[in-house]
Amino acid sequence: MSLIEIISGVEAREATLTVFDPDPSVAESLAEHFADRNLRVVAEDPTEGPTGYAVLARDGEFVTATAIDDLLPDRADDGDDTAGAVADAEGAAGEGEAAAPRRVGQPILDHLDETLFTSYSRADMVAASREIEDRAWRVGDGELHAGFQTLDVLSGESNTYDRLGEKERLDVHAYAAAEGDAPNTEQYEVHIGRTAEIRETWFVAYDGGGFDGAKCVLLAEEREPGRFYGFWSYDPDTVDRVIDYLTDRYWESEHPGEGDATV
Repeated sequence: MSLIEIISGVEAREATLTVFDPDPSVAESLAEHFADRNLRVVAEDPTEGPTGYAVLARDGEFVTATAIDDLLPDRADDGDDTAGAVADAEGAAGEGEAAAPRRVGQPILDHLDETLFTSYSRADMVAASREIEDRAWRVGDGELHAGFQTLDVLSGESNTYDRLGEKERLDVHAYAAAEGDAPNTEQYEVHIGRTAEIRETWFVAYDGGGFDGAKCVLLAEEREPGRFYGFWSYDPDTVDRVIDYLTDRYWESEHPGEGDATV
C-alpha cells in the first residue's frame, strides 16, 4: 500500500445515484451539484412505476432512497406537486413543527463521507489544511499528522505547527522530503521520508482524539506542477488507514540532521 494507492482506492469507491424522473434536466442538475463528490449520477427512464425519486447505491448495494423534491428544494418551491414514492412513505411533518432550511442534496450528502477534488492550487490546499488543523486545536487531544512535501514548505508552516504542538495532549507529526532546512523546533516531531510519495503528496490527518466523529483527513497528489488531485474524508476507517500507513512506514525515518534524502 502507498499514499497514491489510498487515493486511487477512494476514487474507485464511487457511489451511484440513479435518478427516476421523466425530466432529464433533473439528473443533469444533480450531477452538477455533486461534481465534487465521489458520486456518479445516472438517469433511468421511468417507463413504468413511480417517478420523482432517486436511489443511492455503493458497490451494487442499496444505501438510501429519497424524493427528488428533497434533493432539489427549489424544484418543490416552484410548485411541482410530485412528491414521489419515497416522500409518500415518509409521511407529512406535524403542523406545529417549524420547517428547517433544506440544503440541496442533504439526504444524499448524509451518506457521502468523502469529497474528491481536482486541480486544487497550493492556496486551496493550505485553506483545506487549516480546517483540519483547527479541528485538532479545538479538540486538543490525539494525533495530528501532516505532510507538506519538502522541508522548505514545512518551514513556512513552522509557526502554525509550533502553536499546535504546544497543546499538551496533542501529538503533532510532520513529514517531508529532505529539500531545504528543517525547522528548529521541539514542539512537534519531524519525519524525513526517503520515498518519492512524500515529495509528491500533501496530507493532513487527525485521529479525532478518541472520537470517531472528529476524525478527518486531507490527502492529495501533485499530478501537475502546483495542481493537486485527491480527497478529504470524515470516514473513520479511511482516516485510520492513512494514519496507520504513515506510522508504520515513516516513524522509523531519519530525523533532521541525519543526512536523509528522497529517492
